[in-house]
Amino acid sequence: MKIYVAGPYTRGSESLNIAKAVEGANALWDKGHTPFIPHMSHFWEMIGPRRHYEEWMKWCLVWVEACDALLRMPGESSGADREVELALKLGKPVYYSLDEVGSAD
Repeated sequence: MKIYVAGPYTRGSESLNIAKAVEGANALWDKGHTPFIPHMSHFWEMIGPRRHYEEWMKWCLVWVEACDALLRMPGESSGADREVELALKLGKPVYYSLDEVGSAD
């Protein structure tokens, strides 16, 4: 499955939040899934700053639509909450821990 990794980005340490998202994505990949990590846009914004928060959210929500499911990483995040809301509205599975995600077959 293509799984969107949703979680905190700007609350707390951005570096730590990105690392946690990558760790979650690695675990999904190890289970045979194809993760999408929106946190990686951090580097896009560093190299070519050009977007405002709502523009990035619009971009993120397009990717939520394209994925088969969503993994909600722990931590407070209004953006991740919006991503969960859209996934649920679209009838996509939302996982709240890696243990809930089975292996891809």
